[in-house]
Amino acid sequence: ESAGRERWRRWLADGVDDYEDRHDDLAGDATSRLSPYLHFGCLSAVESAERARRRGGAGAEAFVRQLAWRDFHHQVLAARPRTAFEDYRERGDRWRGEGPEVEAWRAGRTGYPIVDAAMRQLLHEGWMHNRGRLLAASFLTKTLYVDWRIGAAHFLGLLVDGDVANNQLNWQWVAGTGTDTRPNRVLNPLAQARRFDPNGDYVRRWVPELADAAALPGGRVHQPWKAADGERPDYPGPIVSLDEGSARFRDARHLD
Repeated sequence: ESAGRERWRRWLADGVDDYEDRHDDLAGDATSRLSPYLHFGCLSAVESAERARRRGGAGAEAFVRQLAWRDFHHQVLAARPRTAFEDYRERGDRWRGEGPEVEAWRAGRTGYPIVDAAMRQLLHEGWMHNRGRLLAASFLTKTLYVDWRIGAAHFLGLLVDGDVANNQLNWQWVAGTGTDTRPNRVLNPLAQARRFDPNGDYVRRWVPELADAAALPGGRVHQPWKAADGERPDYPGPIVSLDEGSARFRDARHLD
């Protein structure tokens, strides 16, 4: 508890002002990292929201909104407990199940560095940046068209802040079966990488085989398959093309 309160005190004093503008920056440290302390009851969400409001500013307000989403998911699960394992909104999906692509996703070897970095952060730290969670979940459910419950179970087994309500319902939100969702939104990992890790710092931190690849300076690290023959690092190629994944999803959701 004392460590959580000290982290909260320091972040409220020195970090919250950057939160609204930089909390999606994968390579940075603008998130609060308070989720484990909130999960285990070391910090009160209500007290944290009140102190943030007293602090004031756009960053504090953005943080309070995230706390509100957290409590909202708890309320949804309390009202509809079966959403822990059933779709909140049925879309008629015939999800794909276990297979080599899922194993590659779990291991952080999909061939898409930004997705693999997020999955390896989870394996090493038991925590993942929120933007990374969105990317990894979108890749599994929208690009691979794999059942969200498979991904949710993997996350819940490893996350130190693993919370049934927030984990399951955030997975449903990404998969398009949850509350207030955009069911057919697909996050393009390359576009997301250019936006939230433009210099490739996050990827190099978690995918060491790409860290020193001279042929992939700066943002080029996000597309290692474009390196010239003989200069490609020892890293897997994409397990599926984005075009193939998009076509698979559109066909499954009858979007054409």
